[in-house]
Amino acid sequence: MRTDEDATRFARAFIEADKPVAAICHAPWVLIDAEAVSGRIMTAAKPVRTDLANAGANVVDEEVVVDGHLITSRGPDDLSAFCDRLVRMVAGEPLAAVPKAVAFI
Repeated sequence: MRTDEDATRFARAFIEADKPVAAICHAPWVLIDAEAVSGRIMTAAKPVRTDLANAGANVVDEEVVVDGHLITSRGPDDLSAFCDRLVRMVAGEPLAAVPKAVAFI
């Protein structure tokens, strides 16, 4: 998926529009290829973390990381926290405006 130009263009458009983007496990690779990770605080599956760092992300090892409208998580073991944070964001907590769309990568 990360090499699909439509997928990377879609992800980049959501990031640039400041709409929620939720990426778990290996999905942040799509964001790397979309050139959307530089300066972001993120997490991902262990094999992806070096690539994130090399692309300019600040990588942390936490179950869920929120940076603006970008939510990242490490993998299936963190799914409960990831989904909880995503639902809370879409519901408008703690953000002032509820976005009209969410991109799941």
